[in-house]
Amino acid sequence: MMAMLDRGWVRGITLAAAFVLMLLVTLFPRPLTVEDGSPIGHGTLMLIMWGLAAGFVHGIGFIPRNRILRTLLGPVVAWLGMGMVLVFYVQYFLR
Repeated sequence: MMAMLDRGWVRGITLAAAFVLMLLVTLFPRPLTVEDGSPIGHGTLMLIMWGLAAGFVHGIGFIPRNRILRTLLGPVVAWLGMGMVLVFYVQYFLR
């Protein structure tokens, strides 16, 4: 499975998704709130930003030598973090 995630086209999709979500979070941050309008917790926001950062790291093709960093900045973590962003935006538009 990991060999498939290291292909060039998968990295391109990851980089494009990270870039689009970064623009969305930067230019339209309102969906990163809970239903009453208060902001989401810092821990959740940290995981979202970590996922976006991992998306950029994986997308540009950087592979850390350290096994822990390779896992923490790998494609699985990237897609989970970027998926969290999508969940917040979908919930916002379905309200």
